[in-house]
Amino acid sequence: MTVSTLHKKINERLDEHYEEMVEIRRHLHMNPELSFQEEETAAFIANYYDTLHIPTRTQVGGHGVLAFIDGALPGPTIALRADFDALPIHDEKDVPYRSTKPGVMHACGHDGHTATLLVLAKILHEHRDQLKGKIVLIHQHAEEYAPGGAKPMIEDGCLDGVDVIFGTHLWSSEPCGTVLYKSGNFMAAADRFSIQVQGKGGHGAQPHLTKDAVLIGSQIVANLQQVVARKVNPIDSAVVSVGGFVAENAFNVIADSAVLTGTARSFEESARHIIEREIEQVVKGVCHMHDASYTYEYVRGYPAVKNHPAPTEYIAEIAKQTEGVTEVKEAETQMGGEDFAYYLQHVPGTFFFTGAMPENSQDVYPHHHPKFDVNEKAMPVAAKVLAHAVLSYDE
Repeated sequence: MTVSTLHKKINERLDEHYEEMVEIRRHLHMNPELSFQEEETAAFIANYYDTLHIPTRTQVGGHGVLAFIDGALPGPTIALRADFDALPIHDEKDVPYRSTKPGVMHACGHDGHTATLLVLAKILHEHRDQLKGKIVLIHQHAEEYAPGGAKPMIEDGCLDGVDVIFGTHLWSSEPCGTVLYKSGNFMAAADRFSIQVQGKGGHGAQPHLTKDAVLIGSQIVANLQQVVARKVNPIDSAVVSVGGFVAENAFNVIADSAVLTGTARSFEESARHIIEREIEQVVKGVCHMHDASYTYEYVRGYPAVKNHPAPTEYIAEIAKQTEGVTEVKEAETQMGGEDFAYYLQHVPGTFFFTGAMPENSQDVYPHHHPKFDVNEKAMPVAAKVLAHAVLSYDE
């Protein structure tokens, strides 16, 4: 059987199992689990493989699950990754498959990633006698919350012997049938920081006797804007955002303390170091001016996703030849973070987006929104691209 004939047969089988993909995705959507708490989801994944007699490893780096398909022919070892954790968001959709867990939902498409990979694995396993090499299916827990699941899974051997890795993300802002790729810098390193300002409270009528934490915090927020504008090389994309400012008090009381929280995103390690250092310099300077004290915590999140050129070009070309793909285009760099970055630090590979915009424009909401949903027809598109990548890859 030629590769093209095998590819056609696998596409047909994926179409035949579309309803199964939908059923799995909706089951997971109704039963979401937060990062590092995904025991039932991991068990569901492992049980699915067990019924197919596909060998697995469970509790990989935590709740991670690995499955293995050995082709009958010699060839490379290819890893495919899907994440499966949910978010602390209340599902506000009016659909039959709405989350059954208050305050927890799949608001980023990880349920779709899992359904896609499970059914793809099933079909590839059916045709293992015609496959080259080995396929490692990485079902990763805890993508949404640093330190994430990728790093401990790698430390537990999920990439042992792997020659190349591919991963995709269902992307609700692009139409179904679209594949977006990007070589090099694709998604930013995402860090978070916390600043606690300690001043001196007092009566609103006597500000001269206080060290106003609200005023101090406000000046810190304003001056943080110069960190990227004047300290980071303008060639390097970066952004510092203060997302929280808490100094609750009575209307006539000047606050004695304030807490500021935010994120810092960049692509280059040099910019990352500068931002971490310069945020504290701003805080230190403003607090010194007001004779206030502070504590500063900077927590590094995931590194930047840096796609390898050759695998990225390969996916772009493969996608153009894949049934169901209507457009292949270069993606814009994204300031959001992804711990797929860790895999790319160890083996060649690429991470790409598969368009999953709902057909009804009234159902289109951004990722992490309480009404987020995906076009389920994007799942077989993603599966077909990954299948084509597996079948045609040559070291």
